[in-house]
Amino acid sequence: MTPKAQETSGSRESSGPRLDERITGALVGAAVGDALGGPVEGYSPDQIVERHGGRVHGIVGPWNGEAWRTARPIAPYHKGDGHVTDDTLMTHALVRVYGSVRDHLDAYAIADHLVPDLMTNPRWIPELEAEALPLHRVFLAEKWLVARLHYGHVDPREAGVGNIVNCGAAMYMAPVGLVNAADPRAAYAEALDIAGAHQSSYGREAAGVLAAAVAAACTPGATPDSVISTCLSLAKDGTRAAIEKTCEVAGAHTDFESALAPLREAVTPYDTVGPDYRRPSLGARRPSRLHAIEELPVALAMLLIADGDYRRTVLGAVNYGRDCDSIATMAGALAGALGSPPPEDWSKTVAEASRLDLWEPPRTLTEVTREIHARDVRRRRAHEAAFTELEGRACSD
Repeated sequence: MTPKAQETSGSRESSGPRLDERITGALVGAAVGDALGGPVEGYSPDQIVERHGGRVHGIVGPWNGEAWRTARPIAPYHKGDGHVTDDTLMTHALVRVYGSVRDHLDAYAIADHLVPDLMTNPRWIPELEAEALPLHRVFLAEKWLVARLHYGHVDPREAGVGNIVNCGAAMYMAPVGLVNAADPRAAYAEALDIAGAHQSSYGREAAGVLAAAVAAACTPGATPDSVISTCLSLAKDGTRAAIEKTCEVAGAHTDFESALAPLREAVTPYDTVGPDYRRPSLGARRPSRLHAIEELPVALAMLLIADGDYRRTVLGAVNYGRDCDSIATMAGALAGALGSPPPEDWSKTVAEASRLDLWEPPRTLTEVTREIHARDVRRRRAHEAAFTELEGRACSD
């Protein structure tokens, strides 16, 4: 190897994965986490052990086996066997919006691009095993986007007010962090703007913090500790408190098994859903400055426990139960952005089972991210030149 090649190789090793590798790791990692968590969503860690004869260690079938079409409370969705859920459908939809706009997004982009996509473009829906409008699959909190923006003609910046407060916006904000790679503050601000069309209160805050976490994870040399420090520097109110508490607990564990009960105990004061995930409490999903969604703090805690390793991070999220498809979606995106991609056999199985090209959205977003960065540089230089001229005039005066 020549000295120049050695220098280039050393530089590459010190800075870690390239931008395209991090974007691919994050988006494919989010989809794989989603697919692994789907079949055990809504159940407790103990119920998962009883059903599967131990912890989940990879892709598993539907909770109710062949009776999934009629089994309650989740019929008629085929959750399991590597099928992604609405978390991935919404993430890919947001990537398509970036592909259309090819610039930073705001709440108006959600109204102008995302909502029509959900309403008018049939796509293959893995859980339904059919082509359908994405609107027919997404949860009520996402249907709210259509009701408020398309039918209600509400100002997109305020449309999220009145919706149930949950992880619906945060679960698909990873693309915002990737577009703003290594710039967490910009990711936080952009996600808050976008999520204003969908959520309010701590649901909107979680969207901003998740995007910031992904952007921080893309920073060369980033670690789980640095990602969490960034989150704590930006997060507000109950969201910050919940992250601080769960990550404090996580610091005492190196294996998710021993952390499952302590993490649930740590996040309980901030979670409004209550102990029975299937029967939410009276205060569930209502606005509050004191509370937080459960999914983001737990995802960050699992990232810390696993030291950023994809497999361990996602399996911790999956075996936590409750809303574990969304927890594993967020955890998978964070581990992937840090440079730990999902195992190839998992990615291949999920892509084939879901009948989706999991690598096309990352290619699109990588291309768009480079365009946006180049435009940002031009804007910044124009501002610097204008400011320098203003300062020059002030000195001359």
